[in-house]
This record gives sequence, C-alpha cells and structure tokens, in this order.
Amino acid sequence: MAHRDIVVIGASAGGIPALTTLVAGLPADLAAALFVVVHVPNTGTSRLPEVLSHAGPLPAHHAEAGEPIEHGQITVAPPDYHLLLRRGRVELDHGPRENHARPAIDPLFRTAARAYGPRGIGIVLSGALYDGSLGLMSVKTRGGIAIVQDPAEAVVDSMPRNALKLVAADYILPAGEIAPVVTALTQEDVRDGGSSMIDDEERLELVVAEDFAEQADGDRADETTVYTCPECGGVLWQGGAGPALWFRCHVGHVYASEILLGQKAEQLEAALWSSLRLLKEKATLSRQLANRSRESGLIGAAERVEERALLDEQHARAIQDLLKAMPGPGQELMEPAG
Repeated sequence: MAHRDIVVIGASAGGIPALTTLVAGLPADLAAALFVVVHVPNTGTSRLPEVLSHAGPLPAHHAEAGEPIEHGQITVAPPDYHLLLRRGRVELDHGPRENHARPAIDPLFRTAARAYGPRGIGIVLSGALYDGSLGLMSVKTRGGIAIVQDPAEAVVDSMPRNALKLVAADYILPAGEIAPVVTALTQEDVRDGGSSMIDDEERLELVVAEDFAEQADGDRADETTVYTCPECGGVLWQGGAGPALWFRCHVGHVYASEILLGQKAEQLEAALWSSLRLLKEKATLSRQLANRSRESGLIGAAERVEERALLDEQHARAIQDLLKAMPGPGQELMEPAG
C-alpha cells in the first residue's frame, strides 16, 4: 500500500505567517513531499525557499523542471511559472495566468490530484479571491484530503472562505494545528496512483479541442465559431458552405471567408509588431535597471535583470525573423509556383 505522501499548499496575501507556522511543526523525517505556491510578482527574486528552510527542519528550494519528487523536501513555485506535478517528477509551465496569477494554486492542486489521487493532501491558507478552490475540489474529488485554514484566523480570509463554499473540507484548522494533522495523515495507507476520472477542467479541454477540430473540418454551419470579429471582437457565426461560406457577428459585421482570412493575417502582423516593440522596450528598461543596480553595488541583482534582458532580446529577434518571413498581403491565398 502507498501512503498520503504528496502535500500541496497554496497561499497568497497574509499566507506567509501561516505557511512558516505549518512547516515549523513538521518533523525532519516526514515521509512526504511538500509543494508550495504563493502568489508572488513575476519580477524580482523570491526568497521564500530560504524563509521556509529557516522556519522548520525540512529543506526548501525553487522547483526545477524535470526534477524528481523526493520525500522530506519543500518545493516552491518560482516567480512567473506554474508548478505542475507529473508521476514522479516536477514540471514548470509559463502558460496562461489562472485567476490573474502565475504561479497559480489551481494548476498545482489539479495536477497533483490527477497524478496521485488519494495520496494527495491539499491545503489552502490565507489569501484573497478564489485561487485554490477548484484545485482543492479536484484533490477531494479524487480521494485526497482537503484542509483549509480557519477563516477566522486567516489574515485575509477570502481564499479559505471561498474554498469552503465549494469543498466539504476534511479539516478546518488554525495554522498551528495543521502540521500534526498532516504528519498523522502521511502515515495512513491508501491505494496507489491517480484516478481515471475526467474532471471538469479536463472535460472542458476536450470540448475546446473538439470545437477547433470541427471548425477546421467545416462542421459548424449555423453555429458559433472559434473565430472573433476583427472589427468589434464579438463571436462570429458561420453561414453557408463551400464557396459560399461567410461569417457574421451578432452586431452585423459580415465577412466572406477570404476577407476574414486577410483580416486575421493583418491582425496577426499587427500583434507581432506590437510584441516586438514591447520586447525591445522591456529589454531596454531591464538594462537601465541593471546599470542602476550595478552602480549601487547590487551585482547579483544586476546580473539577474541582464539575463532577463538577453532573453527578451532573443525573443525579439525570433519575432523579427518571423515578420520578415511572413507572406505579403493576399499571398496566403496564392497558388504555389511550379
């Protein structure tokens, strides 16, 4: 039999005191791996691993893509990356923000539930708004344990309260009482592995993929499409078929398919030029800040900001090369030569 050995923790505003209290109460020989997401700005350096390492007996570090999952370790999501769990390893994802956050709590909880099912323990601590609620529901639905910090004790009670509205928590505890419960839970036998169940988020992913496949096959006549109106941004409905295919939004903008394709090409080029401009501006500002940090003797900070500038410049060159290779107006519909 396996044990409950995957502990995922989410916190936001006011959550650091609760988090340090929790890790301070854990034993050095804890037979579980801890994974932590705290909402942090996507710039700057996070010292959370250092704080947690000093707070309790378990060593903490920022996650690295592909690293193995090990008991007795606290793995922290780095700034601007979602922390995901796969079977036996950690993954980092610079994907879309969830609940206005990257890292977000829900992706960690959701992937832990999928990969480890009943072996998971999900903990929501102090924070604002809704992040963590759906993820905790995934943990609970797949046989894991749901723990929520007592909202009456939380510095910011929105996240705990919203989690409790959605999930029938197994434990509602003050921060100082969570560690003994976690320690006891990690000694319980459970069946191994994730679940074959498909949760709502996975189901929606499948629906989106099916919609795009149907659209590409031309199977959405008289239905809403996956396209948006170039003029107003509204959803487009598809009408007609074959050479008479056309699209209309709900306020009345209408496009023949060839015209819509041309509009999308123009929108794409404009977006790429805008991205190129922003990357160059960001790289220049990063270098300005790096120079100021170096003048102030903050060599380490200067090097980190310069690394970011170099990455932005690399991305800018890639976009510039893509713009040079793009076909001119109307060329998308031209027959290849030869």
